[in-house]
Amino acid sequence: MTSEPKFIFFTGGVSSSLGKGLTASSLGRLLKCRGLRVTMCKLDPYINVDPGTMNPFEHGEVFVTEDGGETDLDLGHYERFIDENLHVNSNATTGKIYSSVIAKERRGDYLGKTVQVIPHVTDEIKERVRRLGTVDVDVVIVEIGGTVGDIEIVPFLEAIRQFRRDVGRERVCYVHLTLVPFLGPSGEQKTKPTQHSVTELRSRGIQPDVIVCRSDRLISEDLKRKISLLCDVPMEAVVSAIDAETIYEIPLVLHEEGLDGYILRLLGFDEATHPADLSGWERLVAQVQSANRPVRIGIIGKYVDLPDAYLSVVEALRHAGFYHGARIEIDWIQAAEVPDLLRNDGLRDLDGLVIPGGFGERGIEGKIAAAGFARTHEVPALGLCLGLQVMVIDAARHLAGLTDANSREFAPTTRHPVIDLMDDQNDVVEKGGTMRLGAYGARLVPGSQVAAAYGTEVVTERHRHRYEVNPSYRSRLEQAGVLCSGMSPDGRLVEFIELPGHPFWVGTQAHPEFKSRPDQPHPLFRELVAAALRRAEGREPRLIDVSTVA
Repeated sequence: MTSEPKFIFFTGGVSSSLGKGLTASSLGRLLKCRGLRVTMCKLDPYINVDPGTMNPFEHGEVFVTEDGGETDLDLGHYERFIDENLHVNSNATTGKIYSSVIAKERRGDYLGKTVQVIPHVTDEIKERVRRLGTVDVDVVIVEIGGTVGDIEIVPFLEAIRQFRRDVGRERVCYVHLTLVPFLGPSGEQKTKPTQHSVTELRSRGIQPDVIVCRSDRLISEDLKRKISLLCDVPMEAVVSAIDAETIYEIPLVLHEEGLDGYILRLLGFDEATHPADLSGWERLVAQVQSANRPVRIGIIGKYVDLPDAYLSVVEALRHAGFYHGARIEIDWIQAAEVPDLLRNDGLRDLDGLVIPGGFGERGIEGKIAAAGFARTHEVPALGLCLGLQVMVIDAARHLAGLTDANSREFAPTTRHPVIDLMDDQNDVVEKGGTMRLGAYGARLVPGSQVAAAYGTEVVTERHRHRYEVNPSYRSRLEQAGVLCSGMSPDGRLVEFIELPGHPFWVGTQAHPEFKSRPDQPHPLFRELVAAALRRAEGREPRLIDVSTVA
């Protein structure tokens, strides 16, 4: 094993949404299956400092790291595939880069020099990549957001061009993802978009080492030969990445094309000492393919027109489905429409539901009504962050008799603010407040549903919220039958609630979806799907013995 880390840079061309992040994640998994230590990062060209203040309709989900970073959703794919916790420095944007450069200029770090894109901005980008190459890492995989040709991407391309010169050609690999479309009228796959994309990349001084061709069907050897000739890469460096039935099959598709082996050799690793052991991932894919027991889960949200806003929630549900051999069928339900749906029995066919997190007042009464429906009809339900809060509001109104109970976020003058802002000492504050971001611990009540799910009484989960369950109302809620089944280590803040005797009515102040893995489903999602299967089938769920799956 070499002592110095190697760097793999992913760029994309022709079109966005080709799957650059999934391809990079899949390569990361393949390299881990060869015994290499891998980390990943995303460089995004937008000017926002991070996606934390961006509308989910604009950007999709905000993924939260253990150390409280609000990052691009691709980091969720990275963590799920390579099974490594990333951090705030694993995502850098143009806004973050320029903020740092300007701060240095104001401090006088540049000694009065004229601050320019080259070298100051490009040096800042390179430094952020270089920091990831620690002694604990063999390979750093870096995805450059956007597509070649975008004006915003130019400083990043220049930075990674310089990077190879700085650290040595033998330590850097450039992978370019592009599109090979099939034209129905002519019945042909066309390489011209790939040729133009590579030409554009070359104009920035970067010659790709590998070209990954996205298509809906295999690329013929003749087409590979043509791309090899016109784009000046070896035949074995032209990889066909066809559409897969599930994203978890992508690593196997790329391995079959030889991507990981070629890059291993290119970077100077010895294939003999790094054989590929894909047995674990193949068992996972067998589980995915054999999951056929239908279970219908409703997601009650306000951003349901853009499913990427709940990407980690969906993947966590699917992971739990793989575990139980279940095929998750998702009903996207607009929160604002829930009252009308309830009047027309529109939720009665659900086997379970999830109330995810969010901000803002729109759709809140619908989410509260959904929590109440699940409670009274014994529908398994999991509340996440805001989902826990609306469960508390529902219980306060209908079990504790606090008819106008609400969150001060939505009703500042409510007489019963069962959800309120807390300061660092967990005392109620009138306004302001800081967001809890990242990993926080909790102690679970022995014998509770959540303690049984986790198999332990001390857990850590990631948070992203400002409002908390008001400690002043805890006793009223518990007298009404709600169990506060998990508390902060100091015993002041409610982290988990449940309803004893209900099949599964559980809320958490955290975002457990961020820690779920395809081969290690999160315990709360696992138990939600188990309860939903019992409702759907009227019997205990069975586990698939993947050793018997062909």
